[in-house]
Amino acid sequence: MELLRRELRLLGRLMANALFVCLHNAGRSQMSQALFERASAGRHGARSAGTTPGERVHPEVVEVMREVGIDLADRVPHELTEDDARWADVVVTMGCGDKCPYIPGRRYLDWDLPDPKGRPTAEVRATREEIERRVEELVRELDG
Repeated sequence: MELLRRELRLLGRLMANALFVCLHNAGRSQMSQALFERASAGRHGARSAGTTPGERVHPEVVEVMREVGIDLADRVPHELTEDDARWADVVVTMGCGDKCPYIPGRRYLDWDLPDPKGRPTAEVRATREEIERRVEELVRELDG
C-alpha cells in the first residue's frame, strides 16, 4: 500500500501528509499546522498532536496567529496516536523527546524551537516567523 501511495504521489495524484508534534499541542505544533495549511493551499494534508496535550491553545499563540489572519481560538489540543504517525509521510517533531513515535518509512524532521508558553509577545512572534519560514521551505520540497 505504501508503495502505491508513493507512486501515486510521483504521478501528482496524491498529496503528502505532514504531522507536527510537540509536547502539549498548544503552541508550536498548532502554529505549524495552521501555517502549513495556508502555505500548501490544500495541496498537502496537515495534522498536529501532542504527547501530553494541554487543555487549550496557549493564549499568546492565539494572539500572534490572529495578527497574520489565522484564528486558533477554537482548536483543541489532540493526543498523538500511532494512527496519526502512520497517516503522515513527514513527521516534524518539536520538543516531544523520546515520546515521539517512530514509524519506519516516514521522513522525520526535528525543529528545535522554543516553547512559546508564557513568553513575551515579541518572542512568540519570532517563533511564529521561524515556523513560517520552515513550513514554506517544507511545502516547496513537497511540491517538488
